[in-house]
Amino acid sequence: QVHVVESGGGSVQAGGSLRLSCVISGYTQSSYCMGWFRQAPGKEREGVARIDRSSGSTLYTNSGEGRFTISLDNAKNTLVLQMNNLKPEDTALYYCAAYYGGGSCSLIQADYTYWGQGTQVTVSS
Repeated sequence: QVHVVESGGGSVQAGGSLRLSCVISGYTQSSYCMGWFRQAPGKEREGVARIDRSSGSTLYTNSGEGRFTISLDNAKNTLVLQMNNLKPEDTALYYCAAYYGGGSCSLIQADYTYWGQGTQVTVSS
């Protein structure tokens, strides 16, 4: 059984940084995709960034480009999202997710099979 557990959320002032972590356990596939999504109050959930575990390739949406960095510690099965220069509009519940990509990875929510419970990020102005 696959488990996805996020941690690292919190409250910061605008311009600050946070580091989110996600541990995925029980996954037997060697090639899979891991991503970060977020949902702000009153808005739909959106993709932030994803990484292909096999190739290390990354993809960011406009939400994460330039300020966020996604990385993966394969040995620890830990996905990290480093968020710098945070803005109030980054306030959201951040989710970690994974699926078996079979050689290619998307940032389409429907493709992702396993989801964590989310970790809250609050940025004050």
